[in-house]
Amino acid sequence: MPHHGNEEEHQSEPVSSSDNRTIDPETGEVRGQQNDAGAPAAEESAAGSPVAPADDSSEGDALAQAEAILNEAGAEGSDPAVDVVAELRDDLLRLQAEYVNYRRRVERDRDVARDQAVIGVLNSLMPVLDDIDAARQHGDLAEGPFAAIAGKLENVLKAYELNRIDEVGVAFDPNIHEALMQQPSADVQADSVSQILRAGYRKGERVLRAAQVIVAVPE
Repeated sequence: MPHHGNEEEHQSEPVSSSDNRTIDPETGEVRGQQNDAGAPAAEESAAGSPVAPADDSSEGDALAQAEAILNEAGAEGSDPAVDVVAELRDDLLRLQAEYVNYRRRVERDRDVARDQAVIGVLNSLMPVLDDIDAARQHGDLAEGPFAAIAGKLENVLKAYELNRIDEVGVAFDPNIHEALMQQPSADVQADSVSQILRAGYRKGERVLRAAQVIVAVPE
């Protein structure tokens, strides 16, 4: 038979075969158990190997970065809600201060109005007090019901801090005295009140009417 050239190529190629038998003919063991037995060991070795702990410096760096971000955010601008609360608190404090000032002003004005009303009544009663003084000087109010009424009226007016200016022998004071006459006298060293012609009145420290007096002056 003639030989073809491709027969030599077939003879030179290696022949490969695979053994698909489950049991190994040499050892008699089931194939695949060895691989399965090695797997747990590999897992144990993997599980037994220590895991490298996380670096503490990385956590510290993260905290530092977070703090830096918060500081930067606070420097750039605060929370709008916080700004609104602060603004409302400032408005409330301002309104409270204005209300306190308004209340004090109202109370002061009320006191001034009350004093003005009392002063008006006292001024209207001064002619009546002058008549009582004149009647007392003439002896018409020494006793009797009119004397009692006059005494009660004067006591009621004292409750409103109405005081008479009728002292004799005191130094002349132009703030509370009105000099109608001057009389030279060798008994005085300075101008002094020698006689009261009409009593004056004051309410507290406020002079309502100056006393009309005769002033004794040194010779």
